[in-house]
Amino acid sequence: MGPPRRKVLATAQETLTPPDELADTHLIVRAIKATGNNIYLIELSDKQQMLVELPAKFRSTFWIKRGSYLVIDTKPSEERENKIAGEIINIVRDEKAWRKAPFWPKEFVKQPVFTADSDSEEESRVGKMPSSDESDA
Repeated sequence: MGPPRRKVLATAQETLTPPDELADTHLIVRAIKATGNNIYLIELSDKQQMLVELPAKFRSTFWIKRGSYLVIDTKPSEERENKIAGEIINIVRDEKAWRKAPFWPKEFVKQPVFTADSDSEEESRVGKMPSSDESDA
């Protein structure tokens, strides 16, 4: 049985808005992949990779996709004696609002969306209806 609905909604509300400032041990990172057992491989803004743990309050509530942004706390890693370098404390859900924050890393630039070049001579007709001028042969 999952967590009570009020806890799920409270957790969701917490992750929606960015805080005013981040603590010294908090970092914004990008998720690379889930390695299993609520452990994720993440990438720092300087392209360094490390493992972090997803705490119980986020489990079965949020799913973290590749390329999504997270806030981690590196302080718990000092007392551990394993490869896990920190703990996820927040999930960036409203990326537009977070990007406006002064603490957002400049290295995480928004990726441009690829669009088809309009100067191409012939467009792809995959998935389109035939034009009405074409005759049935």
